[in-house]
Amino acid sequence: MRVIVIGMAALALAACEPQVPDSGAGVGFGDYRDYQRAQIERDRALTGGTSVSTATTIQPPSGVQTASLDGDDPAEIAARAQAAIANSGEQPVDASPGNAPPPVLNNPGISDEQDFGAVAERESIASDRERIERNRELYTVVEPTALPSRTSTGPNIVDYALSTTNARGSKVYSRSSIGAQSRFERNCSKYASPDQAQSAFLSNGGPEKDRLGLDPDGDGFACSWDPAPFRAVRSN
Repeated sequence: MRVIVIGMAALALAACEPQVPDSGAGVGFGDYRDYQRAQIERDRALTGGTSVSTATTIQPPSGVQTASLDGDDPAEIAARAQAAIANSGEQPVDASPGNAPPPVLNNPGISDEQDFGAVAERESIASDRERIERNRELYTVVEPTALPSRTSTGPNIVDYALSTTNARGSKVYSRSSIGAQSRFERNCSKYASPDQAQSAFLSNGGPEKDRLGLDPDGDGFACSWDPAPFRAVRSN
């Protein structure tokens, strides 16, 4: 009676034990030869070719040994090679040691003027002399002409910059300080550039007088205009 109870308990435990799933099932880990055959069939279908069973077999290049799996015959190996070639669209390359590489051809688009041997074959002292003479005939000398005269009747700020020597901010002329800063900011904002402000400043009595309030520090330069760049050109 005790043996029967123990046997029934063992059967109950075996029934409760979970089954170990097949980790390779359903993910392609079956027979590898079957996988290769299915792959070849798929490649042939994509390229519009016939199946492996009706394909014309090809022989591997001479000197190249082919490895096969156990149970595969040479016809299947050749069929797989043919399918790979058809899928790639390229011709097979014989990589055997007896296959010489193709000759290297010079690129006609690259100049060989730095190759002394190549230049010496087609050029001579006489041809150089003729080329120099042709270049001399094509050479044209452009004579300089006088600079155009200024058409503006306003003051020349370049001449003014070259006639001054004081630095910007260095007071030379007396100015009124009543409301000078606010007037300076308001009036200078009316001009697109310091050059235009300096031209208007000189046209209205500057630098001795500052009727427009553009030079509150009395250095003779309106709206922070700087004569240094013009002076630098003359010194160079």
